[in-house]
Order: sequence, then structure tokens, then C-alpha cells
Amino acid sequence: MYEIDEMQEDIRKLREDVDNGIVKRDAGVARIAGMQKELRGTIAQVELFTSNKDRKGLLMAGADRAIRELLTIFKDDPIEMPLEEASMSVWSHMQMEE
Repeated sequence: MYEIDEMQEDIRKLREDVDNGIVKRDAGVARIAGMQKELRGTIAQVELFTSNKDRKGLLMAGADRAIRELLTIFKDDPIEMPLEEASMSVWSHMQMEE
């Protein structure tokens, strides 16, 4: 987010420079267009990262709930220990996935 704010500030400063005549209009407009394209790309990357992170969080929450329910159902059952070990294995595998 800091990078996005900095990019927006750079675009704002360049616009001011164009308006004040410090930078030639045609060169400034072309540079602003390029900077805006770069900004949109950065925003898209951040949104993709955020949605992937949110998605993984939801998957992990669902897995946690399923594991807890299974362990509750099979409490004091001979399958309880193997189920708990398998659950922890699945849990750690899910955490390591991207």
C-alpha cells in the first residue's frame, strides 16, 4: 500500500510540474500515462495477492472446523489417535501450500 501511495504522489507531482510549465506538456502527458499504467498494474497485483491470501484463510478456517468436528465425533474411539495424526499431517501440508 505504501508503494501505491508513493506512485500516486509521484503522478500528482508530475501533473503539477506539467501545469507549472516545468515539464513539457507532451512529454509529461506521455510519462503520466505510463506511470498510471504501472500504478494500475501494481494495484492489480496487490488485489490478486490479497484475494489469494483471503481465499487461503477461508480454506484454512474450513479445514480447521472440519478437523475439529471429526475429532469431536471420534473422541474416545480407537480411530481417534490415527485420525488426529492424519489431521495434523493434512493441516501442515495445507499451510505449506501457496
